[in-house]
Amino acid sequence: MKLSTKGRYGVRAMFDLAQHMGEGPVSLKSISERQGISEHYLEQLIAGLRKAGLVKSVRGAQGGYLLGREPDKIKVGDIIRVLEGPIAPTECVSEEDPECCTKSEYCVTRTIWEKVRDSIAEVLDSITLETMLEDAQKFESERSLYMYYI
Repeated sequence: MKLSTKGRYGVRAMFDLAQHMGEGPVSLKSISERQGISEHYLEQLIAGLRKAGLVKSVRGAQGGYLLGREPDKIKVGDIIRVLEGPIAPTECVSEEDPECCTKSEYCVTRTIWEKVRDSIAEVLDSITLETMLEDAQKFESERSLYMYYI
C-alpha cells in the first residue's frame, strides 16, 4: 500500500494543528508556510477532515481551524481513512465493502492480504496525534543534547 500526498500531507496538517492547540484557530496560510504544503491543496484536505469531524472551522477575521477532538482521541488511521479511503492492499479485503471475486471462498492469497490490511490498520490505529506530539518532544530534547557551539 502506498500513501498519496493526501494522506501524508493530511497527517502533517493535523499534527501542526495539534502542535498549536490552545493558541486559538490556526489559519491555513500558517500551516501552509510551516509545512511547505500548498494552501489550495490544504483547503481540499481540510474540507474532508472537517466533514468527518476531525477538524472544526472558526469564521471571522481571527478564524481558522482547530482539532475536532483532543489529540489523544485522533488516530493516524482515522486521518488516513478519511483522506485515502479504506485501508486495504486489495479490493477483496476492503474494510468497508469488500468486492468479492468468484474465487474468494478458496483464494489462498486472500488471507495474506487480510493479514497485511490488519497489520497496517493496527499500526495506524495505535498512533494518535498525542503520540506524535510526545515523539516530537523526544526528538527535540535529543537534538538539543547534541548541540554544541564553537
